[in-house]
Amino acid sequence: MSAWKPTLAVVGATGAVGTVMLDLLSSRADVYGEIRLVASPRSAGRRLRVRDRDVEVVALAPEVFDGVDIAMFDVPDEVSASWCPVAVSRGAVAVDNSGAFRMDPDVPLVVPEVNATAALDRPKGIVSNPNCTTLSMIVAVGALHRRYGLESLVVASYQAASGAGQAGIDTLHDQLEKVAGDRTLGSVAGDVARAAGDLGPFPAVLAMNVVPWAGSLKDDGWSSEELKVRAESRKILGLPSLRVSATCVRVPVVTTHSLAVHATFGAEVTVAEAHAVLDAAPGVELVDDPAAQRFPTPADVVGTDPTYVGRVRRALDDPKSLELFVCGDNLRKGAALNTAQIAELIAEELSERR
Repeated sequence: MSAWKPTLAVVGATGAVGTVMLDLLSSRADVYGEIRLVASPRSAGRRLRVRDRDVEVVALAPEVFDGVDIAMFDVPDEVSASWCPVAVSRGAVAVDNSGAFRMDPDVPLVVPEVNATAALDRPKGIVSNPNCTTLSMIVAVGALHRRYGLESLVVASYQAASGAGQAGIDTLHDQLEKVAGDRTLGSVAGDVARAAGDLGPFPAVLAMNVVPWAGSLKDDGWSSEELKVRAESRKILGLPSLRVSATCVRVPVVTTHSLAVHATFGAEVTVAEAHAVLDAAPGVELVDDPAAQRFPTPADVVGTDPTYVGRVRRALDDPKSLELFVCGDNLRKGAALNTAQIAELIAEELSERR
């Protein structure tokens, strides 16, 4: 008699994150029985390859969750807010990649390398996946916190265009095409603005530029992305009073977010000690040899799973603080991979109950 395997539904299977998810499902351990692919009615009927199977995409409807054990949602907030409870009412555990439930006190916000056990306590039957910016740093920061006790974070993000969805990617490529070969000093931003007309999802030209803004405007001049880093870091690490200050910046990179992190701990820490912790941490790749000019960049990290860490330095004026630079592919670990890892935790839990 073969071992029982849970049935999985992937909602948003034809989107940017959903496409990465299908690749992950085909390359990671085969822990599922039936896999159902769900999308909007306009994508229904398409056939997509998952592992060794061609699976037909079905339109989102309540009945698609009948018999489903785990439902992964890679869809906008408003879709998750409406449909995760439907999936739960039909007997599934919902793993949501949107922002709809992240700050709900009855919904755990989970990064398996940091707080895996939180996924077991889900009063609403929903487990939430953090924002891709937070995920790009929290695995490394979490490993250091376990050893030294984190007290505060000051971070500056360098966020890729893909964080704004396909429209962000298309806008960056369109703008780069319009200025390719133009070497006139100081004219690029103005030329792109005039040629592009539409800035897409960004408040300023992104090509050949840096835009100190990501998200929507909140109180006192903070952006929604900056406040997410604060609130989500506190919840994941279980530190509700953690001091966090973030400045989120959009850069002309297609995929992979980077962050410069200043972390202060309750104990003194040396670079050698931090290297040892990071080198041993699951999901972290240490690349830090300044003499050889080795450190992570988005171009090196795109398409990979770990959080890459380099430029580790002890703060000049504080032996309890570290400076470090982290990179993480915002469509892999920052979205699809973490969701897949949460679902695998739940699949293991459900299998053990059988």
